Amino acid sequence: MLVPIIMGSKADLAHGQAIADALKAFGIASEIRVASAHKATRYALDLLAAYEADGQPKVYITIAGRSNALSGVVDANVTAPVIACPPYADRFGGADLYSSLRMPSGVAPAVVLEPSAAALLAAKILALADPALRERIAAAQSAATQQIIDDDAGIN
Repeated sequence: MLVPIIMGSKADLAHGQAIADALKAFGIASEIRVASAHKATRYALDLLAAYEADGQPKVYITIAGRSNALSGVVDANVTAPVIACPPYADRFGGADLYSSLRMPSGVAPAVVLEPSAAALLAAKILALADPALRERIAAAQSAATQQIIDDDAGIN
């Protein structure tokens, strides 16, 4: 199983690395790539064709802000699920997220704004066919619950 993390530019590397680190905690392999839908469309399509040909289960995570054509192009050209995880830019006041939220009919990437949450959604999708991964997710959720209980007990 693999999660290709495809960024529109190298400027999003920290965002991509945060996703990769969260996936690694679940034991899921990832690859961080740069492939702009606007500036290198043919390259992006060739990259997707190679991923689709390898036959292994995968979920794609895309990272593109401002004008997010990347998530739509990826979703329209693969059969696996796609999660758009656009970086938030204060200078746009959230308006840059609109291009991730509205896609044409027949194109349906999920949108998750937090890198660790995008990794968790990818893990849950892959866990549909992997009982061991489901157990790792359940253990992580149990640990998060216990942390809240411990934090509450520590306050009083």
